[in-house]
Amino acid sequence: MTMKSICFLFLLFPPMANAQSSVPVVTTYQPPTFADADRLAKLSATFPLVEKLFHEQAKRNHYPGTAFGIMLDGKLVYSGAFGYADMAKKTPATTQSLFRVASMTKSITAMAILKLRDSGKLRLDDPAEQYIPELKTHKYLTTDAPRITVRNLLTHSAGFPEDNPWGDRQLADSDADLLALIKNGLSNANAPGETYEYSNLGFAMLGRIITVVSGKSYQQYITDEILKPLGMTHTIWNYADAPAGKLALGHRWLDGQWIDEPLLADGSWGAMGGLITSIEDFSKYVAFQQDAWPPRSDADNPVLKRSSRREMQHPWMFSNLSAGTCPVTSAYGYGLGWGRNCTGRVTVGHSGGLPGFGSQWRILPDYGLGVISFANLTYANMGQVNQAVIDTILSVSKLQPRQLPVSPILAQRKADLVKQLPNLASAEISGIFAENFFPDKSVTTRRKVLDNLYAKTGKISRVGELQSENQLRGHFLLYGERGNIDVFFTLTPETPALIQQLDFREAK
Repeated sequence: MTMKSICFLFLLFPPMANAQSSVPVVTTYQPPTFADADRLAKLSATFPLVEKLFHEQAKRNHYPGTAFGIMLDGKLVYSGAFGYADMAKKTPATTQSLFRVASMTKSITAMAILKLRDSGKLRLDDPAEQYIPELKTHKYLTTDAPRITVRNLLTHSAGFPEDNPWGDRQLADSDADLLALIKNGLSNANAPGETYEYSNLGFAMLGRIITVVSGKSYQQYITDEILKPLGMTHTIWNYADAPAGKLALGHRWLDGQWIDEPLLADGSWGAMGGLITSIEDFSKYVAFQQDAWPPRSDADNPVLKRSSRREMQHPWMFSNLSAGTCPVTSAYGYGLGWGRNCTGRVTVGHSGGLPGFGSQWRILPDYGLGVISFANLTYANMGQVNQAVIDTILSVSKLQPRQLPVSPILAQRKADLVKQLPNLASAEISGIFAENFFPDKSVTTRRKVLDNLYAKTGKISRVGELQSENQLRGHFLLYGERGNIDVFFTLTPETPALIQQLDFREAK
């Protein structure tokens, strides 16, 4: 889609005005620089609707300033900002404004832990007390409770109680404060490893572990080893380091007016929620997480290998099952939330909330789609609008999941199958079927199924492209005069892989 057509869309769907009519709007668009321009063209048609959703959310919930970005295939393809980063000075919010993103920090802390793990400096199943000696005197809930591990801290399964919003107020505590808290005794809600319970304290401990293992503060280690190599050169920890006019100040909406929220200083708890970043900078981190998919043999990135990023995004600890018209199963990875809805759609990301700020990012690994949004209002619910944005994009654009490359053996077995059609005449001597295939269902029975389908579809005119579900499973269509037949098959684990299951169904 050209810039001219984007402008035309904005005439059709003008952005909704914010509560203050003089509030500036900053929107940017980057033309496609990757192979599949058609995917971006489909997405571009939704951009005015996306803008409208963010404006409506901000107006309805009194957000002083909002910034957002849409990611596709590792690119920030659309971003915008409106309202004010600083209400008193009437400083416009932009995609370069620096917002404190709170618990969105957690996945970057987790990434630092995995980087240390990959370099042989620690193991995820090491007892946390190996790096935090103050934990050695911790009194566990029961005598049979296992010791808290690094992995427990990463997955919110250390047994500590859920500590929102108390934990948010500990951000500026010193290292001495954190160690004194641990040494003086901690309360338990559960035994370690038993269940998920969100713990800011656990991620403060991970920050301490990074400091101990790396020999430098967790802030410096993360900056040196993750932020700078990813090009996130404007992302900071201490609000005093923000350039003039760039820092978004936090606010609370109270009794019909905005109240300033004092900024908390950077401290020992920053590993759970202290990062300060912009849409433009954070999009580079989101792109790095998107780049984990699909698994492939390309050169890897020294910041963190793709397999470790996929490990971060894996659902390690079940957290919730929400009912409704389309139930969602939720779990926690390493510093990342994971969800799968009733349609099989997977999302990965994290929200953030602190006094003065609310934020969220999420990606759909199968679709190459992502959304990021920040607001400078206390606990702004950006997850709600991000979900609406994703639903709107998928509904309007009809964007489809990216197809996995077809493996050579899967392509070969499809070609072998096509040769056996229309009636599987030489199936038993073809050598392409596994030993279970004919005992499970005879050729005679399979021919009857095919004959019934041919009676409905009529003469087959062409064979469709193979759609792979993985390297050893896929399906394709047979296109008939009056209907189509879906051919599904899956291969065995042996080499060469043989067909162990073959199903013919009327395509809906």
